[in-house]
Amino acid sequence: MNLVIGATGHFGRQTVEELVAAQVPVRALTRTPERAALPDGVDVVHGDLTKPETLPAALAGVHAAFLVPQYGMDVAPLLAAAKAAGLRRLVFLSSGAIVSQAERQPDVIAQYHRDDERAIEASGIRWTFLRLLFPAVNSLAFGMQMQGGDVIRAPYTEAAFSAVHERDVAAVAARILTDGRHEGRTYELTGPESLTQAQQIQILGKTLGRSLSVETLDPQPVLEQMSQFMDREFLTALFGLMAEAVGKPAPVNDVIERITGNPARTYAAWAEDHRPDFAG
Repeated sequence: MNLVIGATGHFGRQTVEELVAAQVPVRALTRTPERAALPDGVDVVHGDLTKPETLPAALAGVHAAFLVPQYGMDVAPLLAAAKAAGLRRLVFLSSGAIVSQAERQPDVIAQYHRDDERAIEASGIRWTFLRLLFPAVNSLAFGMQMQGGDVIRAPYTEAAFSAVHERDVAAVAARILTDGRHEGRTYELTGPESLTQAQQIQILGKTLGRSLSVETLDPQPVLEQMSQFMDREFLTALFGLMAEAVGKPAPVNDVIERITGNPARTYAAWAEDHRPDFAG
């Protein structure tokens, strides 16, 4: 049995669907099974990583698991329960912000994920790390602005990312869950092209048939405003990563194609797949 932890989020849900399509037994862990709406045949179970007593039953009979973490989550209770249940393989969706070989990471996002990686390494469970920096789903944040007009306002519009379609992340995770040849390896996942935020918005506008334009905002007022309802350290780290991406192409590799056998999906393909999300 394969377990997907975080099964109702973008990456978890798509991984469940990939495993179902491959006719691989899959169990989905969620805090709200009654609202999961996952495909038929999925063993949907209740579990909460902040409540360790819910984990043993969810892990019973599981040999491999995919973990999509929430920022700030403590993985220690999960690792203890997984070890006790005899879990053999853990695929962890980590961050591309991590600087390999660095003892101390440059920001809280990288440090949090590297600390989790180290805990997994020390657990004795065989692991694979998937490091992802800027997923294409980040563009869903533009949707609210589009309801008010065709001007998209954002800081760092010239920051370049190789955005990754969540289906490609899921395809990689599903392959690794069922293939032991990837144990002990760390993979940096990228999309097939480097695009600035402004270029992404142009592609999004073309897909939606809208004349979208871009206005670059001063980052500091945006940071101050967002800090009223989000963790300031996290936001500062995120803005720092975007600032570093301005004026230089994002790294692009063929990891997704090498693992799945299929080229990574383009940002245009992501926009087409998410056309309904921007319809309102």
